[in-house]
Amino acid sequence: MKVLLAIDGSPHSDTAVAEVARRPWPRGTVVEILTVIHSPVPVMIDPALVLAAAHVEQLEAQRRQAAMFLTEAAERIDGVAKGVEVTTKILEGSPKDVIVDEAREWGADLIVVGSHGYGRLRRMVLGSVAGAVVANAPCSVQVVRDRHAFDNKETAA
Repeated sequence: MKVLLAIDGSPHSDTAVAEVARRPWPRGTVVEILTVIHSPVPVMIDPALVLAAAHVEQLEAQRRQAAMFLTEAAERIDGVAKGVEVTTKILEGSPKDVIVDEAREWGADLIVVGSHGYGRLRRMVLGSVAGAVVANAPCSVQVVRDRHAFDNKETAA
């Protein structure tokens, strides 16, 4: 079985990591932990190359941070899930598209993602990676939600 675990270093993706770690997987299962980086600075022709330099700098900072939380997630799963092979990957682009593309290219049987649980207005503005993955995935998708965080958000509203 091939499981694509998409994480972003948030508490919501920590919940998804915990779910994958605790679940009994069939022997020979491979878990690919994926994170997608993207720079908010647009790449355009800039005579002074200031924007290009900022773009490269932001991507490198994101890459370093991503490598740290990927390693931590891999160690958590390795420590608990016996008989599971864990790999990590960092890709660049729009998370909604990259996760679905990677699942298709790798031949994933299941995608696991955490949900931020945004409300309707915030989801319209920010978009929903989990929703887009569910709508476009070539395989089954499990959206993991931290029940406590969601309950606290409901009572705070």
